[in-house]
This record gives sequence, structure tokens and C-alpha cells, in this order.
Amino acid sequence: MQWTKLSEQSVYENRWFRVNLADVELPDGRRLDHYLIRLRPVAAATAVNASDEVLLLWRHRFITDSWGWELAAGVVEDGEEIEAAAAREMEEETGWRPGPLRPLLTVEPEGGLSDARHHLYWSEEAHWTGPPRDAFESSRLEWVPLKSVPDLVARGRVPAAGTAAGLLMLHHLRLG
Repeated sequence: MQWTKLSEQSVYENRWFRVNLADVELPDGRRLDHYLIRLRPVAAATAVNASDEVLLLWRHRFITDSWGWELAAGVVEDGEEIEAAAAREMEEETGWRPGPLRPLLTVEPEGGLSDARHHLYWSEEAHWTGPPRDAFESSRLEWVPLKSVPDLVARGRVPAAGTAAGLLMLHHLRLG
């Protein structure tokens, strides 16, 4: 059962996203207007140290009025490679430059509303380069034991879906 997009037009646009209106035909032939949000790709990265601790940011999200652990992340700039954006965001937000990055997973957090894709990476090494340039991004950063990830996710301490999925995958890869 596949929906068919017949047309799409922009309703609002800025540097970060576009709100579009699509004319969609359902499998039974009915048509409907469907709003969608077009977003730039997001790149995220973290590192795991020799003690199996993962580098995370503790931050508040004013939109949902929630606190939680997150990966360093941000939009991929025009012409920028996704992996390079992930490394840049990690260094800007944490002060740690990752070593060679490995793909972790790509998720689509809101497939019914948005074309957002979050590309997550991880590294087995990181090098301190100084205080974060984007210190306003979080209240603190911490090396969190990877073994505590399932409990943190279950208790709602990792509210962002992409971060939760990535951390659970990382937990599985490193600790089984």
C-alpha cells in the first residue's frame, strides 16, 4: 500500500528547514493535502574510551522542556561531507576531536512528517583540543559508562530517539 505524491510546493523556507504542502493520492484513489518538513541532514558523533565510557552531553531542550543525555550533533553544511560534519560538531560541542570515525547507524526520526536523516558515528579515540566552542549547547559533558545505557534509556534519561537508538547500538557492538 503505497501513497503517491502528485505534487509538492513550498509554504515556508529558511536556512534550517522548509515546510511544504504535498498533494497525495492514497492507494484507494482518495487524495489529501499533507504537510511535510524538509530538513538538512544531521550528523552526530561520540567516542568510547578504553574504560567503555561514552562521551555525552547533558542538555535541556526548551521545545519539549526536557533534560537528557545526547550525542554531539548538528546540521551538515552545504558541500560538507557527513562524516566531516560529525567530527566538526563533536569538537565544537565537546572540545574533543574524534579519531577515525566509524558509521554507527542512520535513522529517520519522524518519517511521517519529515525527511530528516540523522547519521551517527563513533570512534574508539578522542583527543582533547580545549574548551568547547559551542559551550551553550549543554550544561555539562561527561564520560558515561556504556553499561548504564539501557537503564538510562529505560528511565527516559535519553529522550532523543536518534541518540537512544545510537547508544543502544553502540552498547550492543561494544558490550554484546
